[in-house]
Amino acid sequence: MTPLRFFVARAFRNEPMLATLSVPQPALLAELAGRHVALVGNARALQEGHQGADIDAADLVIRINRAPMPSADSHGSRTDWLALATRLKPADRRKFGPDRILWMSPKRKRLDWQTAKSPGFYLHPLAEYGTLSEQLGAPPTTGAMMIDLLLRSDLAGLTLYGFDFFASQSLSGSRRADQVPHDFGSEAEWVQALAASDPRLKMVSPVAGSPDA
Repeated sequence: MTPLRFFVARAFRNEPMLATLSVPQPALLAELAGRHVALVGNARALQEGHQGADIDAADLVIRINRAPMPSADSHGSRTDWLALATRLKPADRRKFGPDRILWMSPKRKRLDWQTAKSPGFYLHPLAEYGTLSEQLGAPPTTGAMMIDLLLRSDLAGLTLYGFDFFASQSLSGSRRADQVPHDFGSEAEWVQALAASDPRLKMVSPVAGSPDA
């Protein structure tokens, strides 16, 4: 696809055309089979811990949006996949150097050409965003969408780091929970229910490093 066709497709919300830029979801999920995945959230509390080595020891490290990384000791240093709902600045793209970018936001007008043409690009289907929104009773966070997506695969394990459902707010901004459109209480209950039914899912306390689920 040429840049012009991309901009036309984006402007007119031509989802089928945009989807041609994406790796098929079955192929994406097949890459996860048998792997241990670390999904790193952006809770401020994560910077107070020492979980970086555990994060980097995973087979695959996935970070979210602007993904602040104050230190390798607390956050690790690898970024294999980057899940986005916001545009990425060129300097951040170079800093992360991800092998794959996943566009999770339903707001296609935020999607830029540099991201859409990147190797291994994945575009999350609008229908799946809508289904999860109905389930949670609010727009899902990028982290929730990734959990939902990853657990559909045959991965060996999914460990969540830096998830406290906005109890310590986010390292990537200064907004409070009541200033964002998500229902963090609903997401917390949803994740707890998933962990209770799927032994592959574990959540590590952002500070203490002890399993919460």
